Amino acid sequence: MKQIRFVLPLVALVAGMVSCKKDDINTDTPPVATGVYVLSEGKFNNNNTTLTYYNFNTGVATTDYFANVNGSGLGDTGNDLLIYGSKAYIVMNGSSYVEVIDVMTATALKNIPFKNGSVYRLPRYAVAYKDKVLVSAYDGTVAVIDTTSLAIEKNIMVGANPEQMAISGDKLYVANSGGFNPIFDSTISVVSLSTFTELQKIVVGVNPFSVVADNAGNIYVGCTGDYVSIKPKLVKVSTATNSVVKSADTAVGNLRYFNGQLYANGGYLGVPYVRVLSTTDFSQKSSNFITDGTRVTTPYGLNIDANSGDVYITDAKDYNSSGEVFCFDKNGKKKFSFKVTPGISPNTVAFIRQ
Repeated sequence: MKQIRFVLPLVALVAGMVSCKKDDINTDTPPVATGVYVLSEGKFNNNNTTLTYYNFNTGVATTDYFANVNGSGLGDTGNDLLIYGSKAYIVMNGSSYVEVIDVMTATALKNIPFKNGSVYRLPRYAVAYKDKVLVSAYDGTVAVIDTTSLAIEKNIMVGANPEQMAISGDKLYVANSGGFNPIFDSTISVVSLSTFTELQKIVVGVNPFSVVADNAGNIYVGCTGDYVSIKPKLVKVSTATNSVVKSADTAVGNLRYFNGQLYANGGYLGVPYVRVLSTTDFSQKSSNFITDGTRVTTPYGLNIDANSGDVYITDAKDYNSSGEVFCFDKNGKKKFSFKVTPGISPNTVAFIRQ
């Protein structure tokens, strides 16, 4: 079971631009304007993570933008990308560091190592809170990074192999997967954001991975199961009582909450669609968010532009070929798409505002 865990979320997790008008791939470094960055994690142990920049005004995708600007690549297995203020934080799991760049130039500002002595801590995901960026790491910690000094101020002990996180009020909720253990974890940690200490753990389901918060004091947790006999599960937790109030057997990969609804993809869990679910009873409002027949081979990353309501779905294809990003309007109709060549397994879209 350990081997299955390693293969799926790190190979399925780990393991040209086409627009509505024309095909165009740019390898220069045009100035950054309103648009998106796309992180492609590459193949595990291949040191081929890439960053693509897509300009909304020109409709052009610039490939390997970080390497073009800085003269070297990002490293191995980029798991997450967070834009916060004037900086972007690129979480490099395989290389075990967070690369901080200037949003408007992609210039590298600081490389923050995630090591405990000679042991690699393997960072996974990032969220922002006030003047801090919080990064989960597979050594069972969440790092607190000051956004001014770009130094790690504290490592918060949580559960085994923490994954995604969500903030509700002044609490951080952390999914503890236990993916590297003989027995998977089944908890989320509740962390105080005033003291940066763990307050308690809540049992939710086997192998929790994705976590999102709504605007009504609830947390939703996607539990992956053991890939063999224990089914995936979606769980709703009330932050008022820190207790489970709803649970259902359903396969969700990445979760997003927007405008009163849950969006769930399950590409690497064998569900090749993005579904829209009710936050109340988890019933399907739509079994396939895409309404115009556009085919996404392997829905991998899922991000929603809070300003426009546009939904971005990244396509990992076969985890070996160059990936693609699709943008749909709120009604599930394709607006445009672009390739991230040579990027493999694009997983995160981050929005650049001016």
